[in-house]
Amino acid sequence: MSWLIKVPSSTSNLGAGFDSIGLALNLYLELKITRADEWEFIPASACLEGIPKGKDNLVYEIAEKVAKQYSMDKELPSCSVEMKSEIPLARGLGSSATAIIAGIELANVLLDLKLSKDEKLQIATDIEGHPDNVAPSLLGGCVVGHYDGKVSYTQIPVKGVTFIAVIPDFELKTKDARAVLPKEFSYKESVQASSVANVSVAAICSGNWKLLGEMMEKDYFHQPYRKSLIPHYDELYDYLSQEAYGVFLSGAGPTMIAVVDDKNVFNAVKQWRKDYPNYQWLSLQVENTGVYVETEKEVIQQD
Repeated sequence: MSWLIKVPSSTSNLGAGFDSIGLALNLYLELKITRADEWEFIPASACLEGIPKGKDNLVYEIAEKVAKQYSMDKELPSCSVEMKSEIPLARGLGSSATAIIAGIELANVLLDLKLSKDEKLQIATDIEGHPDNVAPSLLGGCVVGHYDGKVSYTQIPVKGVTFIAVIPDFELKTKDARAVLPKEFSYKESVQASSVANVSVAAICSGNWKLLGEMMEKDYFHQPYRKSLIPHYDELYDYLSQEAYGVFLSGAGPTMIAVVDDKNVFNAVKQWRKDYPNYQWLSLQVENTGVYVETEKEVIQQD
């Protein structure tokens, strides 16, 4: 028996939705799992070169954690895992979140744990500390979540827009991006910041992308501080804003994302690539189905 696990990437924050709003995108981490004599993780994509190939792989570490928590009397059977990924590492597109979801699903299928989606999301958020990336990678679509030891969330349908990722050739670690954030806000600043986030959610719910773009520009929570780590931020922001509904820093960065009307995508991206050829440009759609798991049974041929 073998298994296929396919996990979509995610963008998060969407401006002021810091640690609470995420969106699944159609870039994927894919695992092909077969039984083996010992654990082995085989990188089959350039961006995964150098990843740990044994039990120190993050996917295995998550799977083992889940196994100990939910099936104390069973051990994970050894497997060979071929890993493919379209998701650039440390660029703010949820690469670590996809590994967490993949690890949870790996334990779930190998030990037949029959975990519910809510149980999987609780496990993932306990590990990650916030739901903004793991929730959309698990559930699909746009997810607004809250975590205070227990996860609460709602999903919002998204239509009519394409998310253009502008990916530079350098990494930005989340811990470095978090280090530049303020440790506290005044009461007045907190009210202002939360009101921007509230209107942002309302704009997503109503499909008012122009309003969402205006709120992205007013973010208090992270973009004013993190943009100092990204030399091209202001220049690209001003440039992309001429055609996009809004522009935001994806996750912790350094990827920036422009929200563009579906009708204008082709011409806009064609010009953007021409003017800024040193960046990777990806036109991404919302992935509404979340993680996908398929079991393939061995076919035994008889004479």
